[in-house]
Amino acid sequence: MKLDITRVRRAVIVAPHPDDEIIGAAGLMLALKQHGARVRVVVVSDGAASHPGSRKWPPKRLVGARRRESLLALRRLDIPAGDVHFLGLPDGALPQHLPRCRQRVRRAVGPGQDLIVGPAATDAHPDHRAVAMALGRGFGAVRQLSYHVWPPRAGAIARARTVPMLGGHAAKRSLLRLYRTQLGAITDDPTGFAIARHELAAFAHPLETFVEVRR
Repeated sequence: MKLDITRVRRAVIVAPHPDDEIIGAAGLMLALKQHGARVRVVVVSDGAASHPGSRKWPPKRLVGARRRESLLALRRLDIPAGDVHFLGLPDGALPQHLPRCRQRVRRAVGPGQDLIVGPAATDAHPDHRAVAMALGRGFGAVRQLSYHVWPPRAGAIARARTVPMLGGHAAKRSLLRLYRTQLGAITDDPTGFAIARHELAAFAHPLETFVEVRR
């Protein structure tokens, strides 16, 4: 079933890590902008834990690079830097900082939204589940949707609402390609993270799926 966004004027997309906003909701953000909505993005963690063993990419450099990657990708969706908020919480440790995470996320989302979109509570990544818990159901009658990232999947989801990516697979893949730090550009950490080819193909699926968060 196609997601109806015609009445949305103010939306917030919440991403656990820099890149989750594009994986989960690039097509939705583009559709919202084309309908005249203001879209803000909240990136919760600093992204510093993807390559802990790299000497060439110490945490400060890596965090800066990952922020620039997100800003560049979002700029292509017509979302200005002023509407992107980096909370800088510790990557890989959000469950251990849940009260602080909840406080910071809810403050960043703020009042007056028509739509709040965040990670699924069933996502396999503990940081994603922590952000889902931080969002909770504490926004009254505001519509909330969730997106799934890990493990990557492109199949049908029960009760899902869908949004097609304008430009299809190629358009979304081109956005994901901007996240070079997560695609093998860092080569001096054998234990570091890199999105595999099959994962990139799943993340670039042109039909995004969202599930209503029940109040």
